[in-house]
Amino acid sequence: MASAVTLNGFYRITRHLLLPLLLLMMAAGVAEARTVYIDDTLYAPVRSGQGTQFRILHNGLRSGTPVELLERSEESGYSRIRTPAGIEGWIPSRYLTNQPIAADRLEAAKKELEETRSRLVELQSRMTEVAGERDQLSSREQRLEQKVEELSRELEQIRSVSANALNLDRRNRELQESNQKLRNEVEVLTAEVERLEGKKESDFMLLGAGLLILGMFLAVILPLLKPTKKNDTWA
Repeated sequence: MASAVTLNGFYRITRHLLLPLLLLMMAAGVAEARTVYIDDTLYAPVRSGQGTQFRILHNGLRSGTPVELLERSEESGYSRIRTPAGIEGWIPSRYLTNQPIAADRLEAAKKELEETRSRLVELQSRMTEVAGERDQLSSREQRLEQKVEELSRELEQIRSVSANALNLDRRNRELQESNQKLRNEVEVLTAEVERLEGKKESDFMLLGAGLLILGMFLAVILPLLKPTKKNDTWA
């Protein structure tokens, strides 16, 4: 009995302190089943009905405990909930809030902060790696540029040598053509010399035959041309 009186006094004091919150919650009306939290109080008992005269089903839910809101009564100021253990009962609506308590939010914020710090460390490490990779790529780019310049110079040299080679090849073909022409001329001259030598031999033979005939002619004619002795006597 004394416990009931104490709880009633506690409820009356809390009601005056949390009147604005109660009015706000009452204005919300009956909601569908959703997750709400036990507000920043000590422990909230769960009863079988809407009032302190009903049997307690749970001695008290700790602040920050998530429960499922099944029904809300604006007249009695009680809400029917379901605990994580599956117990369904009534609890004063003023003990409920739509968000976790400050301690849980702080813990969640700390956890998120730690995760953020860890992520920041990872990002910083990754940034350092990326910076190192960037430096390596920059150095590699410089080496590639130098290599490109070297290859460009080699290409120019190859082009120059190729141009000289083409000139030499063209000159070689010209010399070969000129040599072939000279060979043809030599062959023509050789044939002409052979022809002239043949003609010279033929002329020598004709000259010898002519001299021979002339000698024979003179041998026959000259005796006939000499005066005889008879002719001398007549003289």
